[in-house]
Amino acid sequence: MNSSRHKLLRPTQHAREQILTSILGGECPPGSTLPAERVLAEKIGVTRPTLRENLQSLAREGWITISHGRPTMVNDYWAQGGLSLLSTMAKYAEYLPAGFVTQLLELRVVMIPAFARIASRKDPEALKKYLSRAEGLEDDPISFAEYDWGLQELMARISENRIFPLMLNDFAYLFKGLAAFYFDGERGRESSRTYYANLLAALPKGEEAVEKVVRNVMEESIKIWKQVSDS
Repeated sequence: MNSSRHKLLRPTQHAREQILTSILGGECPPGSTLPAERVLAEKIGVTRPTLRENLQSLAREGWITISHGRPTMVNDYWAQGGLSLLSTMAKYAEYLPAGFVTQLLELRVVMIPAFARIASRKDPEALKKYLSRAEGLEDDPISFAEYDWGLQELMARISENRIFPLMLNDFAYLFKGLAAFYFDGERGRESSRTYYANLLAALPKGEEAVEKVVRNVMEESIKIWKQVSDS
């Protein structure tokens, strides 16, 4: 555990940072046990109450299992964890395995077309109004990243399914961090320009047409990402 990392963090944040990086970085891999509480607190440089608070929080999230009288076990979070861990993993991109982003994009192929299909049935006018702004997009990565994320948020929101926005939020940190990189290439921006125009044209044709357009561009985005990232 690198105790010099992010020294400006508050003690509670610092403890969480140290434990998570030790897990994600492989120092404490799934199936291993964390050091005893006293030893771990001294190693990290926090009080035992602060450490205990973080351990309980990480246990609730599914990273570790605390058993009275036994060492704290690091869970196999890839097999046992839930989508709630994604938002945390996204903040530690340097520790993610090769191909992780591609796998997230593959999940998006399943999620976003479903959002879009329902949203186009519930409130096609809201989508039409938003998409009509695409022609005025500035040709820069940040503008595209913000607009594209806004479109996904809109789809999730107007679907009126309360679970969809919660699922999408797990992607927020990672998407916003990587989208500018994706849209830095002309192919990414051009693909999205075509997508927005095709989606607008598909709205009067019904939800099946909308779903097809969205699925096609999600699949294309995986190919583009592999090219720009070599992952």
